[in-house]
Amino acid sequence: MNTTGQVTLPIEVGIDAEVKELMQRLGADAVRNSDGTELPELVHSLAAKVYSTYFPARGDQEWAVANPDTTTHLFLQSPRVPALPGQDALTINVMEGYFADQVAPRTDVDLTRYWQVIDRTTGSVLAPEQWELKGYREVVIAQPQPGHVYTVGFLARQIWDATQMYNYITNNWQDDPTRYKARPYDVRLQKVWDRVLPQLDSWLEQHPEVDVVRFTTFFYHFTLVFSDRGREKFVDWFGYSASVSPEALEAFEAEYGYALTPEDFIDEGYYNCPFRLPSKQFRDWMDFQNRFVTSRVRELTDKVHAAGKEAMMFLGDNWIGTEPYGPRFAETGLDAVVGSVGSAATCRMIAAIPSVKYTEGRFLPYFFPDIFNPEGDPVGEANVSWLAARRAIVRCPLDRIGYGGYLSLALQHPDFVDRVEQICQEFRDIYAAADGKAALTAPVRVAVVNAWGKLRSWQTHMVAHALPYEQTQAYVGVIESLAGLPFPVEFLTFDQVREGALEDVDVLINVGQAGTAFSGGEQWADPQLQSAVRSFVAGGGGLIGVGEPAVHPANGAACQLSDVFGLDQEQSFSLSTDRYPVVDPNHFITDGGALSVDSRGGARFWTIIDEDVRVLAMEGTSVQLAAKTYGKGRSVYFAGLEYGVVNARLFERAIFWAGGAQEQYEATLHSPDPRIEVALYPGSKALVYNSSLEEVSALLVGADFSGQVTLAPAGFKWLDLEP
Repeated sequence: MNTTGQVTLPIEVGIDAEVKELMQRLGADAVRNSDGTELPELVHSLAAKVYSTYFPARGDQEWAVANPDTTTHLFLQSPRVPALPGQDALTINVMEGYFADQVAPRTDVDLTRYWQVIDRTTGSVLAPEQWELKGYREVVIAQPQPGHVYTVGFLARQIWDATQMYNYITNNWQDDPTRYKARPYDVRLQKVWDRVLPQLDSWLEQHPEVDVVRFTTFFYHFTLVFSDRGREKFVDWFGYSASVSPEALEAFEAEYGYALTPEDFIDEGYYNCPFRLPSKQFRDWMDFQNRFVTSRVRELTDKVHAAGKEAMMFLGDNWIGTEPYGPRFAETGLDAVVGSVGSAATCRMIAAIPSVKYTEGRFLPYFFPDIFNPEGDPVGEANVSWLAARRAIVRCPLDRIGYGGYLSLALQHPDFVDRVEQICQEFRDIYAAADGKAALTAPVRVAVVNAWGKLRSWQTHMVAHALPYEQTQAYVGVIESLAGLPFPVEFLTFDQVREGALEDVDVLINVGQAGTAFSGGEQWADPQLQSAVRSFVAGGGGLIGVGEPAVHPANGAACQLSDVFGLDQEQSFSLSTDRYPVVDPNHFITDGGALSVDSRGGARFWTIIDEDVRVLAMEGTSVQLAAKTYGKGRSVYFAGLEYGVVNARLFERAIFWAGGAQEQYEATLHSPDPRIEVALYPGSKALVYNSSLEEVSALLVGADFSGQVTLAPAGFKWLDLEP
């Protein structure tokens, strides 16, 4: 049994003896510092790989403060302010609700280009002569329309780095005189780049002990804006709002032939969040910044390689412009990617990244005082993180795992350290037994269709990188389930479906709320798209819809594929039409009625329009689960699918049924108990694992095998299936 390797441990100054002991216990073969800590001298004597965080766009604080023109920027929107009857003028404080320590309005620019006042009642943009700026934060509209609502979009400097600000607040650094408020700078400016490059050269020369330069990350932070109370106000892990500057916008206009406006980024206050159908302007901006960032990153990685070191990217913080599933990621020259594992989906997202030598998952909890305190439960968080990650690891293995934060905090919780020691060894055992390979896949090829396609593989319905949002749980559960299921999965755009991509697919999945980029919204008004999917299913393909798939009310139907599902969402227009649904849970998908769907948070008021549809579950008058034959193919509808072991099993069986492969499922080793999952590997090996935190004794059937298995909470065992 291999008891060392594949683990990265965060270390800090002042606990050398503890570091040595813990490295031996965990079998760690790499060490790293975290934001706000330094590597101790001890690293020179450790027989371990040394990672060091590096911030190319912040950290040179004295120079940044001395050069205030180099800050990064973002477009922000003021509150929506009504003009009341009797007002001669309307004054809007653009900084109302924003944290003045983080952002500051930019007033020394062409206000007619980089500021914008909009009548949100009509959607019209006010001419520059209809408003004026008083001071640096108040916009006065001279003759507002009574009863109308107005906003101001404005360019703002970022004067405090968002991640460092988060760390500062979370760790109460305001009481530490050695801490400063890091100011980011924009590498789009040549004078910044002329400083960044030689600084990296100097740093590489001064740190011969470092083997891996862990860029955390590069240049533009995801959108993270704080309120005037110092709390997070807007968080979008995919947001490009914070990647703007006058210089970049001018370069964009010169290249693309048109100018972007503040509203192109503010997007009515939604800031182009991933749920919005992306506009041409936003797609162009993403591509523009991706090309620029890729070229700059390559210059940095070339220097790292020339110094004989590896270049690693942390998939977080300033990752905008380095989309790992984008068309240019291989051009960055990065050797590895590390990311935070908050779920099975995020784990799969990291592990499947192409064009790098290895991937590493940073497990939770992060060693911060928000968890490591007398009221916290770090062991419980570690168990939840490991259970989620393991489901994905067996399907698409990570090469390494690790932790982050302040080791001194973790050491105050010996039971947590004990559990981490077990997790590290379990990871190595699974990796070794599987020889680093993914488990075998089932003979059903699955595709998820949405507006983003491959670019956002495994990232659908996320808002702040796997943090839970009540409104998305019924939809992100689909991706969470898929991340641990035995199917080859790809992500397609609606354009790819139109162009014939379904020829290589057995089951197509569309999931989400109506009008979003994930469900598709107005995309479904296109007859070509509808025809492509109908023809696919009628010809023998499978279609699974969750929530409000293909919903775009038009031409007498809310769901534009209502005939395929045999269902439609009631809009109150057909309440006078009588319907007679009959619930029959005795179906393959529900395992003859043994499994019950939990559709909390899902869509409501779906009803039958075809009495041939098999309704498998209802809540009141709303269909929760249904199945239908359509031509030679099949469709399945779920009202919602919040992740859980039962729902994941239902979804697995639904995919097999929709793909016409239920006989293969029955012949494959599995347990009727959904808490027990099975992964098959080459060489007739099977990993049987308990995805719950309770002891389970259950039957195993299929593959000419029948027997009982008992697994401890979160336990697992390997089986040899050779006769």
